[in-house]
Amino acid sequence: MTQMVKQIIATALEDQQLRPQTLDEYIGQVEVKEALRIAIEAAKIRSLPIDHILVYGPPGMGKTTIAAMVAHEMGSKLWRTTGPAITSPRDLATIVASLQKGDVLFIDEIHRLSRAAEETLYPAMEDFRLHITLGKGLTAKAIEVPLAPFTLVGATTRAGMLTSPLRDRFGLVFRLGFYALPEIVQIIRRASRIYGTAVDGNQAETIAQRARGTPRIANRLLKRVIDYAVARNDGQVAEWVLEETFHLMKIDELGLDEMDRQLLVALARKYGGGPLGIETMCAILGEDRDTVEDVYEPYLIQSGLLERTARGRMLTEKAKRHLRLETQGTHALFP
Repeated sequence: MTQMVKQIIATALEDQQLRPQTLDEYIGQVEVKEALRIAIEAAKIRSLPIDHILVYGPPGMGKTTIAAMVAHEMGSKLWRTTGPAITSPRDLATIVASLQKGDVLFIDEIHRLSRAAEETLYPAMEDFRLHITLGKGLTAKAIEVPLAPFTLVGATTRAGMLTSPLRDRFGLVFRLGFYALPEIVQIIRRASRIYGTAVDGNQAETIAQRARGTPRIANRLLKRVIDYAVARNDGQVAEWVLEETFHLMKIDELGLDEMDRQLLVALARKYGGGPLGIETMCAILGEDRDTVEDVYEPYLIQSGLLERTARGRMLTEKAKRHLRLETQGTHALFP
């Protein structure tokens, strides 16, 4: 095995280790964690699978991690798929028929299930049965196939797109919000220990301030900082390493990247601060509506830089102050 292959495998293992395996390892989302702990303990006492779980929120908040933790805590096997990958009721039937008692089925982007597949899922979730029609026309015959009791964990960034019948079949519904700065600092320091690279509290906070309250982004920024340290400073993280890394990535002190600034600057200079319609925003960024509403808007709104009104999106006073700072100095770092 070559050294390069060994390094790729080692990196993959490190990245997998970043994902918490137990509730005790999980940082943040305190109320969600406590509710999960109680539900898991009750399910174990009853010797039953935990209720079906719906988890929603912006990308990178840990929805997949929660599914993996539930399976680990319950001592069950985790099966993973996505809504778009299930193209027909037959696909879904094949998956759920393969599950063993207590298994956890994770469906990401569950709001993108087809209507036919979704309707096949209803009796599977509610009664652990599949309703199958054999044959066509006058010879058609409906049969029921019993399933092993399982737990479905559905994840979505668009909870409003779920139909009421599907949403109502989940016993536990959790919303994952943005993480507080101290929580992101903890996540970064934990990840740095796994990577075997020392990052002190101040350095972790500098990274956390740019992580947009999102664990996935925090871990990605940390990895880029470590890469720069390895390539330019013998693997040692220093203040200048942080500065050079973020300059290279064009990420400012609020965690805004080039696309974020492009949007805010265009909104300020070309549209007088708004209001601006969503379609115009999509045209400015060159992205589809789902990406703008799921990836860009949530953080800009949460951080007080953008306001969503009935007339459209508006630039806030905080954003205007930040943009003035950029024109005075910071913006020159990101040509």
